[in-house]
Amino acid sequence: MANHKSALKRIRSNDAKRVRNRYVAKTMRNAIKALRNLTEKEQAVSMLPKVISMLDKNVKRNLVHKNKAANLKSKLMKKVNVM
Repeated sequence: MANHKSALKRIRSNDAKRVRNRYVAKTMRNAIKALRNLTEKEQAVSMLPKVISMLDKNVKRNLVHKNKAANLKSKLMKKVNVM
């Protein structure tokens, strides 16, 4: 167990950040999955910018590597354009 006040605070803040990061990452994965499962082009075209924005924000937060986000965006755009 931590002995210093700063260490106790670090434990609390790490827990809060972990919960927030898990929520944001799971929300992003669900949005990607929902976009992949769409069959109508109009819905996919309207949803694509939101998913791309979500990916970019998670790259900024260091939850996703920038190359992985670029690969995901590329694949999603290809899928939407082929519809």
